[in-house]
Amino acid sequence: MRFISKSWPRAAVILGAAALAACASTDYHYSQLIGQRYYRTPIDTYEVTITRVDGKDSSLRPALVEPGPHKVLVQGPRGGGANWGEFREIALDVRPCIRYYLVAVKSNPLASDFHVRVDYEEPVGGCTPPARS
Repeated sequence: MRFISKSWPRAAVILGAAALAACASTDYHYSQLIGQRYYRTPIDTYEVTITRVDGKDSSLRPALVEPGPHKVLVQGPRGGGANWGEFREIALDVRPCIRYYLVAVKSNPLASDFHVRVDYEEPVGGCTPPARS
């Protein structure tokens, strides 16, 4: 019993150091797409749901994407008499290590027609851009 109680703190320190070393990898180089409003004051902007990126389902929130050009399919807010929002596909040239906030812009709250724009861009913390070859 005495052996277990003395070795426990040492094992906890070793496991903690190993966990921190695993989290500190520099391989994270993705950009992020978020369908939320960054600026809350414009009343003509609405949240969107990012459903596909380059034809592949995007179930992660935020959607992680490699840098470069992408086709992003979003579902906008409901409007008019529809229970579901309409879908729009946009082309987006994604830069490395940037978080993009995508929003729908509508002429009025009851309209179903909208267009998608980038509300805000910010750097992703802990991200290292891939080296150029």
